[in-house]
Amino acid sequence: MTSQWLQEKKCKSTDAEMFFLGSMTLRWALHQLDLCNTVAMASIIDSDGSVPAKVGAKLAFSTSGDRHGTVGGAGLELKIEHRLRSILNGSEGGIETFVLSKSSSDPSTTNLNSLCGGRVTVAFERLDPSPHILLMGGGHVAKAISEACELLGWRHSVFDERGEYASSESFPASVERIHASADEFLEIETATSLSRFSDILLLGHDWAIDQKLLIGLLSYSEDIPCRIGCIGSKTKWREFTKSAKGEGVSDDRLGLVRCPIGAPIGAVTVEEIAFAVCGEIISLIRTS
Repeated sequence: MTSQWLQEKKCKSTDAEMFFLGSMTLRWALHQLDLCNTVAMASIIDSDGSVPAKVGAKLAFSTSGDRHGTVGGAGLELKIEHRLRSILNGSEGGIETFVLSKSSSDPSTTNLNSLCGGRVTVAFERLDPSPHILLMGGGHVAKAISEACELLGWRHSVFDERGEYASSESFPASVERIHASADEFLEIETATSLSRFSDILLLGHDWAIDQKLLIGLLSYSEDIPCRIGCIGSKTKWREFTKSAKGEGVSDDRLGLVRCPIGAPIGAVTVEEIAFAVCGEIISLIRTS
């Protein structure tokens, strides 16, 4: 068998297979978004002639370090892999046409040193997860924030030591309802497991509980990969920092927490506070 025969065999694929594999990659990408990971995805949207993969094939990379799918392998896949990594690092997406031959007279295409002879057009896109807010304390402010999350299409979960404040009746649309003590929560969760949340908001009815949770969160050996906010006054925050430093929490870790939370719009009512908090999160996302 000649090397040309082997390369031409690579260029053969079926449409049904490509759409099936592409749908699996899309499902994987959606799962990554649920885990609050950003995804860069390449999709073949047009093809002509003999090519490694047909319309429907997808390749995706995640900020988790994982990947899924294929666009046929060989030089085409290497080019697309490089573009996907650059998108995860901040480059823009777009559409690019690749010609699988040794030469091309079309300056608008990217030429590959290939014997397939066909061409493929690939759409590159970056998929950012929507926020998933962990409401630590299921009181009236948390309830209002949960309703604001529903309007924004965001996900939310709730934690409370009191069972009735972390119930399906109080938070019917929540992803998770965690009824546990602060100590149990800190024992079960890790910095890595908390990465499923984009934001952790401490809204407890008892400052002693909030303080225990905050010190525990800031004492993990790893950095927590999500934003942390705490409701309360500047005086309350000064008292907390004294306690946290006494427990060995560094200034760098304390600097990760926003307190008081909420955009400075003069919010007074519970509903206004909820929209101020969500507005601040939107601002943080847009400026990051």
